[in-house]
Amino acid sequence: MLDKMAQKVVEKYQNSSCQQLAEEKSRPPTAQKAQMEQRAVEMLRNDAGMRAEFLNRVAAPIANKLFECGMIP
Repeated sequence: MLDKMAQKVVEKYQNSSCQQLAEEKSRPPTAQKAQMEQRAVEMLRNDAGMRAEFLNRVAAPIANKLFECGMIP
């Protein structure tokens, strides 16, 4: 499950344009998406090992994309 979740996040950032990411950030999440995100965050909060592995997999691709898009200094 961790593999699938991390891969989905990485693919989202790799396959999205900067404009798509900015638009998504400005829109409120749907109820279903908010609920899924809440469950995932809760799972990561409760399992430090899983959280560390997840962040190790997704942090660099996310940070690189946000930097390329000028969304972080």
